[in-house]
Amino acid sequence: MSALKRIVKKIPILGSVTVSAIDFLKGRKFKGSAQYWEERYAAGGNSGSGSYNKLAEYKAEVLNRFVKENNIQKVMEFGCGDGNQLSLAQYPQYIGLDVSPTAIQLCMNKFQSDKTKSFYLYQSLAFNDNQKIFQADLTLSLDVLYHLIEEEIFNAYLTHLFSASTKYVIIYAGDFEKGQNFHEKDRKFTTRVERNFPQWKLINKIENPFRNAANLEDKSKADFYFYQKQG
Repeated sequence: MSALKRIVKKIPILGSVTVSAIDFLKGRKFKGSAQYWEERYAAGGNSGSGSYNKLAEYKAEVLNRFVKENNIQKVMEFGCGDGNQLSLAQYPQYIGLDVSPTAIQLCMNKFQSDKTKSFYLYQSLAFNDNQKIFQADLTLSLDVLYHLIEEEIFNAYLTHLFSASTKYVIIYAGDFEKGQNFHEKDRKFTTRVERNFPQWKLINKIENPFRNAANLEDKSKADFYFYQKQG
């Protein structure tokens, strides 16, 4: 058993989150976005409060309604995490991508009997889909952008997110500039999308009703941004 897992076994659990596993990781030197999330999942942590409870229900309500109203047949998510958010989804077909092998295995186990869902390991700097194998009506980025610390990875991720969609892109994130705080770094991504992906138009924004929630686990800095491909 690894030293990390021996430590985690002694950690108390609070709700659905292995709180001390995350605290333990915060005490270590940050070595990169992908490694952070793999170590977090491997230590028994999860996708975070944004994928659970009220926030998960809120996101599912918005996304399921959009999929139904726009007759979406295939959804692809860049950053599927542990699959808890996905368990509330109502998508005809789904492809989940994530940087963490442990997260992908969790999703494969959780949805092993669901033939409408597929999961793949994603490495943004080793992902070149010139043949358009990974395509969907709608691509999703939920609570991911502000976890991409490295500029090169952030830019590659945005490119893949928009390139993989034939109709719509939905981003759930904060849209403001703020310096790095351990595994988070906020950027004003809308200006980058406007500059780098001019064929995509922002058609709607839904502000988060939980922005000022009293309970920290119900609080979120993210809003919904809906993009549609033009032409």
